[in-house]
Amino acid sequence: MGEQDCDLFLFTMSFSSGPRSSSVTAPNPKESVRPAFMLTVTTWFHIRRRMTQTRRLFFLSSTQRLVHSNSEQLQPQPNIIHIQHLTKAQVKTLVLNQYIKHGAHFSNLLLNVVASPSLLFTASSNLSSSSVDNHRRISIVHSISRDLQSNRFDVAACCVTLTSSSGSPPLVLPNLKLKVLVEAIRMVLEVVYDERFLTFSYGGRVGMGRHTAIRYLKNSVENPSWWFTVRFKPHKFDHAHVEKLCSFMEHKVKDSVLLDLIKRLFECQVLVIELGGNCLGRGFPQECGLCSILINVYFDGFDKEVQEMRLRENHRALDPRMIPSAVSDDVYYKPVKVYAVRYLDEILVATSGTKMLAMELMTRVATSLELGLGLHVDKVNTAIHSAVSEKIEFLGMELQAVTPSVLHPPMSEKAIRARKKYIRQKEVRALELKNARERNRKQLGLKIFNHVYKKMKRSDGFKFDFSIENEVREIFKSWADEVAQEFLGNIDECQEWHRSLSAGDFLSLRHIRNQLPPELVDAYDKFQEQVDKHLNPIKARKAIEEEERRAKEEEEQKYAKRTVEDLTRLCIKVDAPILLIRKAVKLVGFTNHMGRPRPIEFLAALEDVDIIKWYAGIARRWLDFFCCCHNFRMVKTIVTYHLRFSCILTLAEKHESTKREAIKHFSKDLKVYDTNGNVEVHFPTEKEVKMMGSGNLSDPLPVDGALSLAVIRLASDEPPSNCIAHFCDKTTTVFYRVHLNVMPLENEKWVQGMGKIHESLNRKCLPLCTNHVHDLYMGRITLQDIDCSSFVDVD
Repeated sequence: MGEQDCDLFLFTMSFSSGPRSSSVTAPNPKESVRPAFMLTVTTWFHIRRRMTQTRRLFFLSSTQRLVHSNSEQLQPQPNIIHIQHLTKAQVKTLVLNQYIKHGAHFSNLLLNVVASPSLLFTASSNLSSSSVDNHRRISIVHSISRDLQSNRFDVAACCVTLTSSSGSPPLVLPNLKLKVLVEAIRMVLEVVYDERFLTFSYGGRVGMGRHTAIRYLKNSVENPSWWFTVRFKPHKFDHAHVEKLCSFMEHKVKDSVLLDLIKRLFECQVLVIELGGNCLGRGFPQECGLCSILINVYFDGFDKEVQEMRLRENHRALDPRMIPSAVSDDVYYKPVKVYAVRYLDEILVATSGTKMLAMELMTRVATSLELGLGLHVDKVNTAIHSAVSEKIEFLGMELQAVTPSVLHPPMSEKAIRARKKYIRQKEVRALELKNARERNRKQLGLKIFNHVYKKMKRSDGFKFDFSIENEVREIFKSWADEVAQEFLGNIDECQEWHRSLSAGDFLSLRHIRNQLPPELVDAYDKFQEQVDKHLNPIKARKAIEEEERRAKEEEEQKYAKRTVEDLTRLCIKVDAPILLIRKAVKLVGFTNHMGRPRPIEFLAALEDVDIIKWYAGIARRWLDFFCCCHNFRMVKTIVTYHLRFSCILTLAEKHESTKREAIKHFSKDLKVYDTNGNVEVHFPTEKEVKMMGSGNLSDPLPVDGALSLAVIRLASDEPPSNCIAHFCDKTTTVFYRVHLNVMPLENEKWVQGMGKIHESLNRKCLPLCTNHVHDLYMGRITLQDIDCSSFVDVD
């Protein structure tokens, strides 16, 4: 309906809806029509004004209107414009508005903050990928907000239970609606607690990941003599642990509705915290991002006790009776230091004191964990180790205290010879370039003079429309300055010319100088002054000798400092567990029993590019995870040799060809071509691997899930459906079947410390678009970034 038609409709309705007489006799037209007409005109203008406002809203959001059951009035539905994406500062301000100063706690966080559509929309943005279905996000956000405001949110209805045929416990997965709510709660608790955690608490925090903890160990821990890691018996959080966690949270969060919601999440097994296992921080679908911050909240009191132990030992004064008075001024005392690092449920305590002090600290820590937190400490595996003679496993890596010369060894004789050879080669190349430049200048100058000579011989002179004398003069002047600088920079040539111009000259004799004119003698003296000034190499040689002496002294000082540090200082060396990596490589099937690359048969069902992406995702994750290790070169060898040639052999077996033919077709860099004919390289090249090193401070995902997981495309007649990645708007999807390459049935073959994907996900099918399949293969997303509750079963 257009604007004119709408106005005409309103005008007609205003006439037809005028006041009618209730008497039986007909009214007088002169007396009744005029007042009715005036009333209808006024009503028409009033209705037209109201409909103009309604029509503006109608045209702004014509596709989003809510139909009420008790009226025919059309109202615009909440649009995306009304929900804004909050920044970190805005989220922090929204949470801090609920802080009560006199009580030093937060209140009404669930109803006033978590239930806010803007915060829920921001939480959904954290879960979503690049291509987003905004209408679906808006509907889910408003649904969650309404249910929370009316206290009608059903946690159990938002869960899906998957069972396995092996008899293992079922797997409970939240749907997308519940994931948004859990992410919103995590964002709120992060603002409440993150700044209150101690500095040695890592994991589940922004900028406090695994590599940051390793950097602290490498840069801050000095001279450790004894250390131990706390091992827990595998057990999950039960009702008593959840109640204790909620009691800890009540000190800062006075919101019973939020705490009851967290308890329901634990009861429905949406939140599962298993200490002593290998499922925390691995990117598995049974994980939850909220668990990390809840673990930090649960261990916060324990962290404060450990901090008090550290301060007590670090500031303990030296007993004067231990030092004889005669030599007390010459004694160099190093105070005892205690260091602690906790990454989720992994705890490391190190000390530079005696073994008795380490045993006392271990007893205190175990007692605090068992009595204060009600956890089950594995006292058999929680043992004290020597930091110098024994390695200790922590954060999936091996730690050991070594001298600085082990981490930064001096150059060997072979390296020194190679460096000298390289310097000589650079000097030869520089000399060749210098000679070539002089030769080119000479040839160019001869050509210019030959051209000028011919022109001058054939004609009376040059006739140009513009002057080039200044340009030519500048060019020759620059050449002359460069030649002069090169000549003066060569000490040997300057010394030769100085000897020729100053030695054996008869004008230097006194009886000869007296017989010559004074002008000639003065000119000769001035000439000798200029020769001594420009060509005498004494000052240059003194500068060179001074530089050599300074370099020698610096080298001696460095050697003395390195020797003293090797005798007085210990640093932390971080190594990758090469034996466990090789065992994992053999378990998955990259190598045979002889340690040589072999093909993986089940990958033959994939496309060539998907096979390369699967190997590339594992390789890049390994390189990112172990880039901070001292023996990173060995990890590079495993990636460059075992994984690369296993991929080549898998491609060769798929196409029933030889390894040479596969290398000739794909090259060693495993190049493939897209639909447009452009070259794509997914697997890291050999040059790229050589250039990799430390410096990454992110929290990398372990490679456990990528090792045992593969998704295989199905040749089925299923109709296309929506991609099950979080809020993906793609409908052109393909069904992929989850295939677990390694099933943890035989525990004796399983790699220690390697995480396990739940068996119930095996053989499940999931519709994915091409972008998310690519990200899943390359390791950019995990099964935790997919709505696993939307899996389907396809025969």
